[in-house]
Amino acid sequence: MIAALRTRFKETSPSRNSPQPLSYAAQPAAITLKSIEKSFGTNRVLRGIDLHIPAGQFVAIIGKSGCGKSTLLRILLGLETADSGQMRFHDENNADIVPNTRIVFQEPRLLPWLSVIDNVGVGLGEGVRADDARRESEVALKDVQLADKASAWPANLSGGQRQRVSLARALVSRPGVLALDEPLGALDALTRIGMQELVSRVWRELGFTTVLVTHDVGEAVHLADRVIVLDQGKVALDLAVREPHPRRYGDADLASLEAQLLAAILGGQCAN
Repeated sequence: MIAALRTRFKETSPSRNSPQPLSYAAQPAAITLKSIEKSFGTNRVLRGIDLHIPAGQFVAIIGKSGCGKSTLLRILLGLETADSGQMRFHDENNADIVPNTRIVFQEPRLLPWLSVIDNVGVGLGEGVRADDARRESEVALKDVQLADKASAWPANLSGGQRQRVSLARALVSRPGVLALDEPLGALDALTRIGMQELVSRVWRELGFTTVLVTHDVGEAVHLADRVIVLDQGKVALDLAVREPHPRRYGDADLASLEAQLLAAILGGQCAN
C-alpha cells in the first residue's frame, strides 16, 4: 500500500544489508532556476527562465507546441544542458542536494520480453538483490492498483494499464522529483481521468516534487498547485491553484482558472 512506501520514504539511516538504491531515502527537492537559456541553432527556445519550485509542490507547465515545455523539463532532468544560467536542487534548509529524479513519458516504454513486475524492477537499477527488487516492485504495483497483473506481459495490458506500470517503475525508486512528460496524452478520456486521480493520490501520499508538462489545461488545473504558461521562451503567467485536493471535475472555480490560462496561451505566440 501507499502507506508502506510512505514509511520507507521517511527512513534516514542506511541499512548495511541492502545495497543501493534501497539503502537511501529520497527526499522531495526544491528546484531553483536562474536565467536559463537554451537554443537549437538559431532557434532560441528558452529565454532567461527564472523559476523556483518549493519541495513537494506539484507544478504544471503548459503552452503552445514549440514553446519550450519539454526542453525545460529535459534540462531539469539533466537530459539537456542549458547554454547558460544556473540550476540547483536543494532541501527546505537551502542545502544543495542531488535528488533522485524519475520521468514518465507519454509512451510507457516497457520492455516486451519482461513481465510486468520485472519491468517495474528496472526502475531500481542494478545492484539490488532479487528478493528486495521483487518486494519493492510488488508494493509499487499495489500503489497503482495492478498487483494482480504482476506476472502478465506488457502486450496483454490495455494502454492505461501499461502507463500505470510505467508510473510504478518511476515510483519504485522513491523519487524526490517526478517529471511527467505528457504521460496521459495517448489515453482515452475516461482512462485519462482515472490516471489523473491515481497520480494525484500518489503525489498527495508520498509528497515528492512533481513537474508535469501537458497540453491539457483542464488536467493542469485539476492536478497542480501551480500552473506555468510558457510563451516565446519566457514565463508568461505563473498562476497558483488554491483549490484543495482532491478536486472535483466541473468545479466552477477551476473552470474560471482554465479560462484564464487559455486566454494567456491563445494570446501569445511561440518562439518557432
